[in-house]
Amino acid sequence: MGKVVKYKMGEVPEPSEKDWARVRAIKDEDIDFSDIPEITDFSDFRPYSKREFYRPVKKTITCKLDADILAWLKASGKGYQTRLNSILRDCMQVQLAKDSKKPEWSVK
Repeated sequence: MGKVVKYKMGEVPEPSEKDWARVRAIKDEDIDFSDIPEITDFSDFRPYSKREFYRPVKKTITCKLDADILAWLKASGKGYQTRLNSILRDCMQVQLAKDSKKPEWSVK
């Protein structure tokens, strides 16, 4: 192992071609994953539920929902609108993956 070098935020240099060559030379079977727990339960996987860096513009709308759907959303407590948005986003992502094309709309 080489010398440990510390950088402050914003001072980290871009990787050189030599750095990338070293990374490409590493074989998958040579990587030690022993300290990383294997993920076997993906039931809570929501790639868009925690969007730290991606925050789309929100629009206020009026929407009529069936009473039982609204009751189901509200039964989990606060944040039912956020849950509804997440459910719709998941459905949109599935549909976009099936269509395998970019959306043809724009946000105005």
